[in-house]
Amino acid sequence: MNRIEGRVKVTGLATYAAEYPAEGVAYAYPVQSRIAKGRVKHVDAAPALELPGVLAVLSCEDPPSLAEDADPELALFRSRDIAYRGQIIAAVVADTYDNARAAADAVRVDYDPDDHDVILRMDHPGLYKPDVVNPDYPTDTELGDVEAGLAEAATTVDVVYETPVMHNNPMEPHAALAYWDEDGRLMLYDTAQGSSTSRDMIAHTLGLPKDQVRVVARHVGGGFGSKGTTRPQAVLAALAAKAVGRPVKIALTRQQMFDVTGYRTPTIQRLRLGADGEGRLTALEHVAYEQTSTIGEFAEQTATVARVMYATPALRTRHRLVRLDVGTPSWMRAPGECPGMYALESAMDELAYAAGIDPVELRLRNEPETEPYSGLPFSSRDLVGCLREGARRFGWEQRDPAPGVRREGEWLIGTGVASSTYPARRRPSKALAKVLDGGDVLVQVGAADIGTGARTALTRIAAATLNVAPERVHVELGDSDLPDGPVAGGSMGTASWGSAVVRACEELVKDGKEGRADTTDEVAKEAELARHAFGAQFAEVRVSTVTGEVRVSRLLGVFAAGHILDAKLARSQFIGGMTMGLGMALMEETLTDEEFGGFLHRDLAQYHVPVCADIRDVEAVWLDEQDDALNPMGSKGIGEIGIVGTAAAVGNAVFHATGHRVRELPITPAKVLGHTF
Repeated sequence: MNRIEGRVKVTGLATYAAEYPAEGVAYAYPVQSRIAKGRVKHVDAAPALELPGVLAVLSCEDPPSLAEDADPELALFRSRDIAYRGQIIAAVVADTYDNARAAADAVRVDYDPDDHDVILRMDHPGLYKPDVVNPDYPTDTELGDVEAGLAEAATTVDVVYETPVMHNNPMEPHAALAYWDEDGRLMLYDTAQGSSTSRDMIAHTLGLPKDQVRVVARHVGGGFGSKGTTRPQAVLAALAAKAVGRPVKIALTRQQMFDVTGYRTPTIQRLRLGADGEGRLTALEHVAYEQTSTIGEFAEQTATVARVMYATPALRTRHRLVRLDVGTPSWMRAPGECPGMYALESAMDELAYAAGIDPVELRLRNEPETEPYSGLPFSSRDLVGCLREGARRFGWEQRDPAPGVRREGEWLIGTGVASSTYPARRRPSKALAKVLDGGDVLVQVGAADIGTGARTALTRIAAATLNVAPERVHVELGDSDLPDGPVAGGSMGTASWGSAVVRACEELVKDGKEGRADTTDEVAKEAELARHAFGAQFAEVRVSTVTGEVRVSRLLGVFAAGHILDAKLARSQFIGGMTMGLGMALMEETLTDEEFGGFLHRDLAQYHVPVCADIRDVEAVWLDEQDDALNPMGSKGIGEIGIVGTAAAVGNAVFHATGHRVRELPITPAKVLGHTF
């Protein structure tokens, strides 16, 4: 099915947060800290207020009234403390964007700076054990005797892998338009992955009842997690609109997005694996070191993948966190699973070579009967089918097992494989379905379409439930005044909203006019099972012995993700995820400025993402999988699993091509040329 919103998007008619018209609109532009730690001594707004068109300057000199327990990242101007370079410490409101930006440069800020600490390392004295890791997993787990399992193993590996800071970089910048109506209700157009959740957070921050805030996000130009929680620009727009008594727009620049809209924490991961003479694991240890800020805790669940993937009698996972003078990290596509599987699947590849076992075969030999740590039965799991079908399609049997032997001129050629997984969750959601005058059906749900095709998927779900043509179903979403829906994230959007839509449509069939649904009780009564999607990625790379560049000539993903609701949408999501994983493997990296704090790579000229020329031959297929223990559609989320195994598959292929292992992402030409061919 073609995307319902496709025509309005490609013709420019789709309206995004910064594009809504408003009479008498003003513009806000933030002033950011130029130190990484310390305090604001004084904000001198006088030079800015003298410039043309300036309406107000907001700062800690006149702090707004906000909730005492507001998220420190959103509690703008309440404190003089500076937690990281780039933190918003003031803002100018003016009649035009250019006037606001010019006036922001004129604001004078005096600081009382302090020494900062911005670099993550394994031996940092401030490392600690968080209470839980995202979203609510145990921080550490232990099963069996890991040290004994390693001691008795025929083959062991003990390796450290590193991933850098990475930024989400959606196409649409973070933006907002806010105004207050005559009744004191806040109307906010926001770049939000969830209008209901954004409303709740903004209302809490401003100390308002929920019904005094309305958030609209009908079209969102990507997010990858960075718009999954409210960002400062939304609160700033609301505060500025109240200060000047007129609508206010704000659109962050790309550079500002690097500072205040979240990022993926860097990770340092130590893996210790042992296997017996048959290649079966005797022990697995996965320890992750990560960073958070001094004003908030975000602990990415990096090592939890080891609790899911492979059978082993001894298993240990640990997470350690350190508070640094940096912004708070947050969600980025497949948080936890993405960096965690990169390290785990790279270590499994190393174990395969050390044991002299084919990398696909090693994974097949370690297939568990139940979820390894919890012991719960899987609702469904077909990783074996993905590996075998992928190997067949990719021509894996033709592969020379020895690394560094296949060569065409200056190019070394290699292939690699990695498994992937992602939880199959859903959360409570509400929905309304009603018959319109002409006989068509209107479905309302507080969902968000962030480019995934949510409108189209929900239309198909409603049409199938009602047994009518999709053309007769009209889906309305992206508005907090609609029935509450959870955030578009965690690969659970469609499963959550779709469940409510099915139940509402079932009620409509019974009633004949209207049906309402709330799946809170249904979700709470789910049987305790291990619910995950699985997949396998295969990569072929060409590595230049002259320049060190790595070209991915073929990339294949095979997935087992329940019932696929729409083939066109699914292929788009899988390929998008794998493309992002390729970028993670070879390009994406945000460097931290140790001397001054903040980030050195702060735009798309320096932070590289894949373009069409980088994606030579990428394909995604899936296996038919029946799973009745998930939701009414039998579907698993697919937005994130595509990225999960890709970086490891590419890295493993680079090793197979060159015979040298790069254990620190991204795999750049300089790192490749550090080895002798």
